[in-house]
Amino acid sequence: MLVEATELLGRQIYTADGRLLGDVDNVVVDVEGAKVDGLFLSEASPILVEDPRPVNVPYRWVSAVNDVVLLKYFPRRVSLKKAAARPAKAAAEAEAPSAQ
Repeated sequence: MLVEATELLGRQIYTADGRLLGDVDNVVVDVEGAKVDGLFLSEASPILVEDPRPVNVPYRWVSAVNDVVLLKYFPRRVSLKKAAARPAKAAAEAEAPSAQ
């Protein structure tokens, strides 16, 4: 059993199907609720996260904590949504001052 939240630092996080997500770099704490809110990874596995980016894993996704952290849920692959490009005509109309 963990005594302090700092004991989570450095632990490896695995998905439910055994894939390594990364190491815990920090613990996100809800101070008002006095509970752990998430586990922060500064760099997640490129197999699971597009362009290895920082990830905050909600603590409600954690299944078990011992020598490693085991998740009960993690998306198959995390990717960023690209901003949809506006059509050239709509963009030009939006930028042109209106004559009134």
